Amino acid sequence: TLPCLPGARPCIPKDFGHGSLVCACSATYCDTLDPLVLPAVGSYIKYESSKAGKRLERSEGRFQSSLRTPGLLLTLNISALHQSVKGFGGSLSDAAAMNILKLSRPAQDNLLRSYFSESGIEYNLIRVPMACSDFSVRPYSYDDVPDDYELKHFRLADEDVKMKV
Repeated sequence: TLPCLPGARPCIPKDFGHGSLVCACSATYCDTLDPLVLPAVGSYIKYESSKAGKRLERSEGRFQSSLRTPGLLLTLNISALHQSVKGFGGSLSDAAAMNILKLSRPAQDNLLRSYFSESGIEYNLIRVPMACSDFSVRPYSYDDVPDDYELKHFRLADEDVKMKV
């Protein structure tokens, strides 16, 4: 595996046409972020991506106690907490797993590091679909035998054994 270097490494954009840019990640290079740190009280850190080419561009700002300029007004009431955040993540579908498995081992390591490490976007949750989803190459379930209420024919599909478990 490649060492995880401190500090941000810039995106190497790849154009897929029609204004669709992605950051290319390979066996030898993947863009990274500076380690995340909590901002000072009264300030914020914003990461922005855009169709124009911004890719997790970092900027800082301070919250204002009153609106001084016209525009969007976001009011935060920190005394009323309604929910807690357990984390952030994404979905690992059959299609995603198939594409990850087609990469070389060093490219897989770089890709997963870009999602789950401190030099990446620090995902700490992942959702795995039960059986097939709309991102599967074929429809399947775990028990296709009619009236098998005791699930005697329950079996994980090859996709689950090879890509999800």
